[in-house]
Amino acid sequence: MTFTPRQLQILKLIHAFQQKHRYSPTYAELARKLRVSPITVFEHLAALERKGAIRRRPLHARSVEIVDQGFLREQNARKALPVQGVLSEGKTLAKVDRTEELSLGELVPVSARTFLLKVRGDHLVPLHILDGDYLVVEERIWAAAGEQVVAELADGSVVVGISTGNGKVSLPVAAFEPSVLADWSRLHGIVLGLLRRTGAKAQMAGGVSD
Repeated sequence: MTFTPRQLQILKLIHAFQQKHRYSPTYAELARKLRVSPITVFEHLAALERKGAIRRRPLHARSVEIVDQGFLREQNARKALPVQGVLSEGKTLAKVDRTEELSLGELVPVSARTFLLKVRGDHLVPLHILDGDYLVVEERIWAAAGEQVVAELADGSVVVGISTGNGKVSLPVAAFEPSVLADWSRLHGIVLGLLRRTGAKAQMAGGVSD
């Protein structure tokens, strides 16, 4: 049985939710995770039910039951990650106008919590991150000291820096200048690596220099 990338993502979300809570997520909970409408979730679940991957009970809020675990063997076959926003200097994350994905092959481990951020501008040059680069990010609510993070500050601006392990992020200003410490109000995730297009190809850098 084959699934689309979105169907695999939904199956993995349901499976992870059930493993954690011992019951199924509601349509609304899935919609919030996927950042889509409940109607869109309903349509995806209907397609999965037609394929025989899930079963739903009418008139039950938490009715989704996975009946075919074959997707667990297929989940590593996903080769693309969604671009969820554009990262600009001193601004909030800007949503992309349309669904955009990059094919990553076997370059990075892919899970339902992994996504891409596209960099706009030269504000991250001190980290050797250039305009047009893609950051491979794993959604996380915590970070260890020394990990590179994407964090949101109190004013809503989103920054990339090095976690100090105590809710602060070290922000490099420029070469040979001391870093600035800032408190984050929300952690978007940790940076797993960087993708840079060269001509028609994208290259992967495992980890970004500080």
